[in-house]
Amino acid sequence: MGFEELLEQVGGFGPFQLRNVALLALPRVLLPLHFLLPIFLAAVPAHRCALPGAPANFSHQDVWLEAHLPREPDGTLSSCLRFAYPQALPNTTLGEERQSRGELEDEPATVPCSQGWEYDHSEFSSTIATEWDLVCEQKGLNRAASTFFFAGVLVGAVAFGYLSDRFGRRRLLLVAYVSTLVLGLASAASVSYVMFAITRTLTGSALAGFTIIVMPLGEAELEWLDVEHRTVAGVLSSTFWTGGVMLLALVGYLIRDWRWLLLAVTLPCAPGILSLWWVPESARWLLTQGHVKEAHRYLLHCARLNGRPVCEDSFSQEAVSKVAAGERVVRRPSYLDLFRTPRLRHISLCCVVVWFGVNFSYYGLSLDVSGLGLNVYQTQLLFGAVELPSKLLVYLSVRYAGRRLTQAGTLLGTALAFGTRLLVSSDMKSWSTVLAVMGKAFSEAAFTTAYLFTSELYPTVLRQTGMGLTALVGRLGGSLAPLAALLDGVWLSLPKLTYGGIALLAAGTALLLPETRQAQLPETIQDVERKSAPTSLQEEEMPMKQVQN
Repeated sequence: MGFEELLEQVGGFGPFQLRNVALLALPRVLLPLHFLLPIFLAAVPAHRCALPGAPANFSHQDVWLEAHLPREPDGTLSSCLRFAYPQALPNTTLGEERQSRGELEDEPATVPCSQGWEYDHSEFSSTIATEWDLVCEQKGLNRAASTFFFAGVLVGAVAFGYLSDRFGRRRLLLVAYVSTLVLGLASAASVSYVMFAITRTLTGSALAGFTIIVMPLGEAELEWLDVEHRTVAGVLSSTFWTGGVMLLALVGYLIRDWRWLLLAVTLPCAPGILSLWWVPESARWLLTQGHVKEAHRYLLHCARLNGRPVCEDSFSQEAVSKVAAGERVVRRPSYLDLFRTPRLRHISLCCVVVWFGVNFSYYGLSLDVSGLGLNVYQTQLLFGAVELPSKLLVYLSVRYAGRRLTQAGTLLGTALAFGTRLLVSSDMKSWSTVLAVMGKAFSEAAFTTAYLFTSELYPTVLRQTGMGLTALVGRLGGSLAPLAALLDGVWLSLPKLTYGGIALLAAGTALLLPETRQAQLPETIQDVERKSAPTSLQEEEMPMKQVQN
């Protein structure tokens, strides 16, 4: 008897599993609150050079600014430069003073803002950009803060993946909660950019524990579900991410100071720590570690909550011990196993490209909410709301059009949304908003499809390892997405062209993968290698899952 048979006896889906979904909903909501927090935390409001001596009379300020600030090619006043000397303007005292000094009128000299900046606080009372003047020459540090965070997530995912196998899912979930709480509070209390960057990077590493253990159907929950009901639980759990995306718009609207905003999305970890009292340890992990008595206790508790009568003779500790012996002999595969055979190597390389493109385009679009017809709060709310119908469309598309075409089509739609925005004039903000929302819908659909498609491509013995590798590369794409936005210094349209180009490359790569619709899921590496075409067997659905970033 194997673990699946044990799970069938105690109930693979019932009140026990639904309670787990509810208990693990909090970290699923917290993840988008932190992953997409830079939209508000690092927002750059309108700003200009600080100019001492500006007139108090508001009606004279426009003339004053015109004399002290050069104009950009689009006609707006410069945010990063000022004239070395006030410029002469027609019919002004300033112009007469310039002429009396005999200063030249052509090509006036400009200098950086040596006395700091003045910011428009109508939308944000404080952000890290206004706190430490991360604008103009320092704007790269503002974007780098997001990259540091996602780099921390990448490193933390590797660490938590190893440690959760060694010390258990429940203990590591406690570590993730406590670390996120402590480091989040430290970030909110940062006295310098360096301190903030370090603490946010470490916060990303702590949050990676949530991505491994609970997102989207992490180890703490997946190992208590039978295969038949993982699709339902996967769809249910993925909606919590969408709820967090929309909740961020509300929290950001109500709290305009970055320190209090960071506290607001961090403090919910405190009740999360208390909820761990009711979160069960993975019985499968306990069996692999030889903790038969504790595993037996959890399994009996599961059976009681699910209303399953269990015969003590057939479900004794001796019977569970035999299952534990079988679980311990299974060797844990490594990433190298994904590249040992030709067909599996082809699948792995293609999936790596697809996952990089999915994450790179998703976070490139999600973190850039400027230049649209709506304010940042309305845009964030709309970006979250559009994720719900996109999940439904994916569920229908993968059943009828297939996984491969859905994956390629959603990535192609994302690329076309980026490309079409390049052709839209900056004055046509309504069209730009429509295209951005369509792009967000396609990118979210591509994310959802990637989890389903990838899980069906790998054999059972390597499925978790394959998903781990692709998610790791995906996080690399997410960490590079904020930096790509700095390419606007080379050419204003280059960031969107880069995001769209990578999405297009990923779409083409997805077409090189085999179709898995109505195909029997492979169990071993040999099943993958000898499969030349998908066979029309009974369709098996795998979890529709989502991670974000």
